[in-house]
Amino acid sequence: MSERAYIDWTLGSYLDRLAGVEPEPGGGSVAALVGALGAALITMVTNLTLGKEKYAEVQDEMVGIQARSEALRRRLEELVTLDALAYGKVATAMKLPREDDAQKEARRRVLQTALRGAAEVPLEVAETVLEVARLALPAAEKGNANGVSDAGVAALLADAAAQSAALNVKINLAWIEDDEFKRDAWSRVEAVLSETARQRDIVMALTYSKI
Repeated sequence: MSERAYIDWTLGSYLDRLAGVEPEPGGGSVAALVGALGAALITMVTNLTLGKEKYAEVQDEMVGIQARSEALRRRLEELVTLDALAYGKVATAMKLPREDDAQKEARRRVLQTALRGAAEVPLEVAETVLEVARLALPAAEKGNANGVSDAGVAALLADAAAQSAALNVKINLAWIEDDEFKRDAWSRVEAVLSETARQRDIVMALTYSKI
C-alpha cells in the first residue's frame, strides 16, 4: 500500500472499505481525512478571496494562508494511509509466535516498536490539525465574507480531527511500556486538545457574528 493509496481511491470506495470487516482504515485514518477536509475548506476561502478588489489589502496574507493550508492538506492526505500502515505493523506483530521465552521476547520488542509507531501517527495528525485550526481564524476574520461559514466548518473539523486522533493515541499508549514516551505523548495531546478547542470557540463566535 503506497502512502497515497487511500487518498487516490474514490470516496465511495474508501467508505465501503471503512465500513467493512477489515480493521483498517480506522479512526486514525478518518481523523487525518477530516483534518484534510478542514484544510481544503481554508484553501477554498482563500481562493474566494484572491483577486477580489474588495479584499485587496489581504491578498498577500491570503497567499500565505493558502500555501500553508495546502501543505497541511497534503501531509494529512498522506497520514490517511500512514495510520493504516502503522496499524498493520501492530497486527503483524501480534501474530508473531510466542511458544518459548525467546519468541515471546522477540515478539514483545517488535510489538512495542509497532505500538509506538501506531501512537506517533495520530499524534502527528493531532498536531497537524492544530495548525489547521489556527488558520481558520484569519480565514474567517479576513477572508471573503461569503466563505465565512466554510472557515467555521474548518475550525469544527480541525477540533473533531484532534479529538479523534487523541483517542487513537490513547488506545495505543495503553499497551506501551515506555512510561516516559507515554507521558510526553499524552502531554502533547492535551496541549493540542486545549488549543484546538480554544480556536474552535473563537472562530465559531466570529463566524456566527458575521452571518
